[in-house]
Amino acid sequence: MRLTMLGTGNALVTKCYNTCFVIDGEGGPVMVDGGGGNAVLRQLELAGLDWRDMRDVFVTHKHIDHLLGVVWMVRMICQHMEQGDYDGEARIYANGEVCDLLRSAANDLLPAKHARHLGERLALTEVHDGDAADICGRRMEFFDIGSTKAAQMGFRMGLPEGGTLVCCGDEPCSERGERYARGASWMLHEAFCLRSQADVFHPYEKHHSTVADACELAERLGVGNLVLYHTEDANLARRGELYLAEGAPLFGGGLYVPDDLETIELL
Repeated sequence: MRLTMLGTGNALVTKCYNTCFVIDGEGGPVMVDGGGGNAVLRQLELAGLDWRDMRDVFVTHKHIDHLLGVVWMVRMICQHMEQGDYDGEARIYANGEVCDLLRSAANDLLPAKHARHLGERLALTEVHDGDAADICGRRMEFFDIGSTKAAQMGFRMGLPEGGTLVCCGDEPCSERGERYARGASWMLHEAFCLRSQADVFHPYEKHHSTVADACELAERLGVGNLVLYHTEDANLARRGELYLAEGAPLFGGGLYVPDDLETIELL
């Protein structure tokens, strides 16, 4: 299985794309979030992925840097369904708030003949804390991360040979999410900036954490591999070098700070 980062930046980045990614393997891909606009279509193309293959999409929450790219996916899917050149069905999984927003956006912004496909061949599936589903042949368990900003869901996905991958959304993993993340083979976690630059980027005021915070958490939870994303882009060329230098002494597992379009093999 592979993890392809379509984007790795936080909401206000301009030098990279907002955080969203694809998990692909036998059974097909699962796309998680869409970033902040139609550039998601370009990111998919540059990554060598076909937007038509993104038949299962999970949206963590309603913030525009995660949701608006999904609106463009809805447009593309519905338009091509209407044109008769999109075979089969597709599915979007999200909490009720996101489902309502996507439904409203389709009805308000798309031609009625296109919007009618949302809820029919393009299914909106509402997920709740503790729900589980078989998606692309892999078990996914959803959990409410306990955000105080906007309702947000994370997930735990089964990997081949008994491994697990946990996505904590774009806020620090809370106590309620720790039971899903503990002992995970892979954990995807936000890292807004370096701890040494917390006075510059003010992550805690934005309900985010630092590289050091994420690494200390992953070490305490016994995580095997940690992927850091949803970062600032002030020094993008050296981001990986700087983040690894701060995080590696605090975390004994595999530590990854991917760039946009980078693929990680989930061994």
